[in-house]
Amino acid sequence: MRNMGLFGFGLAVLAIVVVGFAAVPSAAADLKVGDPAPDFTLQASDGKTYKLSDFKGKQAVVIAWFPKAYTQGCTIECKSLAEKGGLIKKFNTTYFMASVDSLEDNKGFAEKEKADFPLLSDPTKATAEAYGVLNQRGMANRWTFYIGTDGKILAIDKEIKPATSAEDMAAKLGELGVAKR
Repeated sequence: MRNMGLFGFGLAVLAIVVVGFAAVPSAAADLKVGDPAPDFTLQASDGKTYKLSDFKGKQAVVIAWFPKAYTQGCTIECKSLAEKGGLIKKFNTTYFMASVDSLEDNKGFAEKEKADFPLLSDPTKATAEAYGVLNQRGMANRWTFYIGTDGKILAIDKEIKPATSAEDMAAKLGELGVAKR
């Protein structure tokens, strides 16, 4: 009888471990260069709703995920993209910042930082999960996805420097051979 108690205890511990691992998000949803980018439909700070598949065959798309509106690094990154976005606009691309913040937070943040590009809101975290950017604190990692006109991932940048985000994004678009306007 005592052995059954230990066996039952062992099963309970195993169940807790398995459930615990299932709750940990996988890294980058295992997305890699060449994979189809997960489609999404998200509301943005400019009052519009964007669907990734609407850009297929028309423009490349850049999605710069960021952890939280109004925080230091995110503010620096947003300012870089707002002040030097002309470098990115030379390419046939649409670019977004995206977070799991509420639409209201991202609207206020975009206005405060004078963002002339849309900030996507994913409050359900479904798109963040599909892209594998959701971290254990429930925020998005600061990763940027470059998506080709064919809807496939061209590059995933996980080493973002907020202060030079616009310059780095434009350089990467050039390196990837994205057409200029």
